[in-house]
Amino acid sequence: MGVADGELTTLALCWRLERRDGAGIALTSHDGPVIAGGTRFDPAPGVTPSAITRSRGLEAQSGEVAGALTSATLNDADLSVGRWDGAQVSLAVVDWRSPESPPIQLMGGEIGNVNIDGDSFSAELRGAAAVLEGPVCPATSAECRAEFGDKKCGVDLAGRTVVAQVLSSSGGMLTLDTAVDERFVLGRLRYTSGPNCGLSAVILSASGNVVELRDLPRGAVDDACRVELREGCDKRLETCVSRFANAANFRGEPYLPGNDLLTRYPGA
Repeated sequence: MGVADGELTTLALCWRLERRDGAGIALTSHDGPVIAGGTRFDPAPGVTPSAITRSRGLEAQSGEVAGALTSATLNDADLSVGRWDGAQVSLAVVDWRSPESPPIQLMGGEIGNVNIDGDSFSAELRGAAAVLEGPVCPATSAECRAEFGDKKCGVDLAGRTVVAQVLSSSGGMLTLDTAVDERFVLGRLRYTSGPNCGLSAVILSASGNVVELRDLPRGAVDDACRVELREGCDKRLETCVSRFANAANFRGEPYLPGNDLLTRYPGA
């Protein structure tokens, strides 16, 4: 007789979540800790997954996890500022009487939309097959499709970051104790302290000690907050050649005619 047969079962739902910054949490629906696969899953009876769908084909698996904000590491502050957005998730079933038995994997993927309602929350679970919903190959573009500093780009980011302290903030405008120039436009500002610690925002403009961010900070920005600023790139071929001498790695088609071909010339 299997563990799921009969009137009583000894199955417990266990899920692991790992954020993009490396922090993680392991929870179980059991009323006590469960150790399986070398991982300790702490009890969280108020957090339960529901509406899990699976298929034999390539259709994307999906599900939802909901519950009360009772875990010290799964709180409304981190959820509301987006620290758990895109976190990797693995959901499995474990026989808590025989934790040495291999877990039965239900799904793996990442967290999608997160909704908070008072002292409760719900989070969408997107299976690994969800990536198949994207385009098979990238569309052509006049601008570079590589991310600045990644393997496709190849630009060495060493020496292209500065550390500063926030003197004052107003909306998306931050005044720093360090001056930066236009090289940081379209770069990244990452908070290294305060309520937004670990979160990043795109820099829209930089003039002296003042930078403008594309997105408003999700949490309050303290005047003593520390930030890290990294140079940016406007993804144009001219910039890739003159500033980085990196034309060989340019991932775009600047001379390919596009939909705007007839409007590029006067009188067209």
